Amino acid sequence: MPAADAVVIGVDYGTLSGRALVVRLSDGAELGSAVHEYGHAVMDATLTAHRGEPLPPEWALQVPADYVDVLKSAVPAALREAGVVAEQVVGIATDFTACTMVPTTRQGTPLNELPEYADRPHAYVKLWRHHAAQAQADRINELAHSRGESWINRYGGFISSEWEFAKGLQVLEEDPEIYAAMDHWVEAADWIVWQLTGEYLRNACTAGYKGIYQDGSYPDAEFLSALNPEFSGFVTEKLEHRIGQLGERAGGLSAAAAEWTGLPEGIAVAVGNVDAHVTAPAADAVAPGQMVAIMGTSTCHVMNGDHLAEVPGMCGAVYGGITDGLWGYEAGQSGVGDIFAWYVANQVPGSISEEAETRGLSVHELLTEKAATQPVGAHGLIALDWHSGNRSVLVDHELSGLVLGATLATKPEDGYRALLESTAFGTRTIIEAFNDSGVPVTELVVAGGLLRNSFLMQLYADITGLPISTIVSTQGPALGSAIHAAVAAGAYPDASAAGAVMGGRRRNAYTPQPDAVTAYDELYAEYRALHDHFGRGGNDVMRRLKAIRRRARHQEVSA
Repeated sequence: MPAADAVVIGVDYGTLSGRALVVRLSDGAELGSAVHEYGHAVMDATLTAHRGEPLPPEWALQVPADYVDVLKSAVPAALREAGVVAEQVVGIATDFTACTMVPTTRQGTPLNELPEYADRPHAYVKLWRHHAAQAQADRINELAHSRGESWINRYGGFISSEWEFAKGLQVLEEDPEIYAAMDHWVEAADWIVWQLTGEYLRNACTAGYKGIYQDGSYPDAEFLSALNPEFSGFVTEKLEHRIGQLGERAGGLSAAAAEWTGLPEGIAVAVGNVDAHVTAPAADAVAPGQMVAIMGTSTCHVMNGDHLAEVPGMCGAVYGGITDGLWGYEAGQSGVGDIFAWYVANQVPGSISEEAETRGLSVHELLTEKAATQPVGAHGLIALDWHSGNRSVLVDHELSGLVLGATLATKPEDGYRALLESTAFGTRTIIEAFNDSGVPVTELVVAGGLLRNSFLMQLYADITGLPISTIVSTQGPALGSAIHAAVAAGAYPDASAAGAVMGGRRRNAYTPQPDAVTAYDELYAEYRALHDHFGRGGNDVMRRLKAIRRRARHQEVSA
């Protein structure tokens, strides 16, 4: 058993930065943390890592060396803040955004680090929000249904453009030279563990949810060949690898990684995992019926169930995908905090910014304060939360945002509140899909940065009609990773046991207000009418507008 003062480190890789957290094994006390922002952030307009070449619409790339810099910077800084010595650390674990893909050589070198490929966009990391593979995803879905592939129903009937197969097929069809040079198509969650240990293995979470790995196998070569004859060997040649279970020891910390981090060589490194999934034990919320919503730039909804069910539009059902012995379900919304940030950056007049500065508030705080004084429905608006497409339940990234009901009297806080409400309506749509499919949701547990907005949390309770519990930690994914590091180090038998000691939540922190619930039921009916009209084929104008935009942008880039 580890010493009484032993600690573990969790490293949470987000969209724009990585966070390291030092946690005491015995009780989950968070002793110190540090954040390192990625040097290249997200490349979604130009290839800033090379010469600033313009990128097509819907692209989102990153530089893998930025992830290693987190280990070199944030881990030592977190240790210093915690006031612990390296010898107290017995394990480290990481979590990552998913599906984030790295094309590598056989040795694990990202292709963008080879000089001959530095100017090729497909040689870089495809971030989770890279949505330019929608055409490939559409073909995968159409073929799967036409052939009656059994695995498609484990994903609610749809494979997302965010996932491994669609993105891999896009590489093949748009840059076959990069595809040929790629020996491994690696989840970033596994690539960073590879850098820590010197050994490559896949994690069961992303293999199941993002890699169509069900019942011990992937889609077969015949299916892949029907998509594209050159794609037939994708699984055997690029993707397939040994799979590690969650909480398992992936290996010992390598000498190189020990030098980067200042940690002892050989300590336990846990199998990679996903930011949302590690958060469930951090909130001590792994029982069936407890849906954990990790709310940040996007929202991921995860929950366990004691049986397998087919839930329309979910992101997957994987046995042991969250914790051992239960079916782990995942759904999500591609844009939440990102939508609020877009609105503040692009749709707010200078007078609001000036007032916020004068009062010492952020623009978000000021708009929330103004919006909170309104009765439900007073702004006269309904919005669709599809500014970054729809991950669940429609699984269609060709969809786009909509605000209906604007007049000359509409104020900035009106639009802001309508967007807040739209994301809660989106979560209610997901919850209802689970309930209708025999996987009841009885408690909504919120983690992530957005839980700081108490008005938003009450709004979610009123719109969903559910009590909302909140995670105790302000660093849920990093704590969740630390919990898995504790399991990998042998301190606890599994993540559930570790979470019961090291994690926690505030039960029923927000409860539904009956009058608001009734008022929101009326607005939600309007949201669902718009949701089904624009999302289920009533009017495909959103798809047509995106096609027009792509043509115009292509002409602009080619000029």
